[in-house]
Amino acid sequence: MLEYIKTILLKVSFDKMLFEKELKKAFKVLALEEIQDLKKWCYDKFSGVYLRILNKVFGKTQMVA
Repeated sequence: MLEYIKTILLKVSFDKMLFEKELKKAFKVLALEEIQDLKKWCYDKFSGVYLRILNKVFGKTQMVA
Protein backbone atom coordinates (compact mmCIF):
# COMPACT_ATOMS: atom_id res chain seq x y z
CA MET A 1 0.00 0.00 0.00
CA LEU A 2 2.90 2.34 0.71
CA GLU A 3 4.14 2.09 -2.87
CA TYR A 4 0.64 2.85 -4.14
CA ILE A 5 0.46 5.98 -1.97
CA LYS A 6 3.86 7.11 -3.27
CA THR A 7 2.63 6.67 -6.85
CA ILE A 8 -0.48 8.72 -6.14
CA LEU A 9 1.54 11.49 -4.48
CA LEU A 10 3.88 11.67 -7.45
CA LYS A 11 0.93 11.92 -9.83
CA VAL A 12 -0.81 14.71 -7.90
CA SER A 13 2.33 16.64 -7.00
CA PHE A 14 1.50 19.27 -9.62
CA ASP A 15 -1.30 20.59 -7.37
CA LYS A 16 -0.65 21.51 -3.74
CA MET A 17 -4.26 21.02 -2.60
CA LEU A 18 -4.51 17.56 -4.17
CA PHE A 19 -1.12 16.66 -2.75
CA GLU A 20 -2.15 17.63 0.77
CA LYS A 21 -5.49 15.84 0.44
CA GLU A 22 -3.89 12.60 -0.73
CA LEU A 23 -1.17 12.82 1.92
CA LYS A 24 -3.79 13.13 4.65
CA LYS A 25 -5.72 10.17 3.21
CA ALA A 26 -2.58 8.05 3.49
CA PHE A 27 -2.74 8.22 7.28
CA LYS A 28 -6.05 6.35 7.24
CA VAL A 29 -4.63 3.28 5.51
CA LEU A 30 -0.97 3.02 6.55
CA ALA A 31 0.54 1.43 9.63
CA LEU A 32 2.71 3.57 11.90
CA GLU A 33 6.01 2.22 10.54
CA GLU A 34 4.79 2.83 6.98
CA ILE A 35 3.94 6.41 7.90
CA GLN A 36 7.50 6.90 9.13
CA ASP A 37 8.82 5.55 5.82
CA LEU A 38 6.42 7.80 3.92
CA LYS A 39 7.56 10.79 5.95
CA LYS A 40 11.20 10.22 5.07
CA TRP A 41 10.37 9.66 1.41
CA CYS A 42 8.17 12.77 1.22
CA TYR A 43 10.80 15.00 2.78
CA ASP A 44 13.41 13.59 0.41
CA LYS A 45 11.22 14.12 -2.67
CA PHE A 46 9.09 17.17 -1.92
CA SER A 47 10.66 19.33 0.78
CA GLY A 48 11.82 21.82 -1.83
CA VAL A 49 8.28 22.40 -3.06
CA TYR A 50 5.88 21.42 -0.27
CA LEU A 51 7.84 21.88 2.94
CA ARG A 52 5.02 23.83 4.60
CA ILE A 53 2.46 21.12 3.78
CA LEU A 54 4.78 18.36 4.95
CA ASN A 55 5.45 20.13 8.25
CA LYS A 56 1.74 20.74 8.72
CA VAL A 57 0.63 17.18 7.98
CA PHE A 58 3.49 15.30 9.62
CA GLY A 59 3.67 17.74 12.53
CA LYS A 60 0.20 16.68 13.62
CA THR A 61 1.17 13.01 13.62
CA GLN A 62 4.23 13.57 15.80
CA MET A 63 1.93 14.56 18.67
CA VAL A 64 -0.04 11.34 18.29
CA ALA A 65 2.87 8.96 17.71
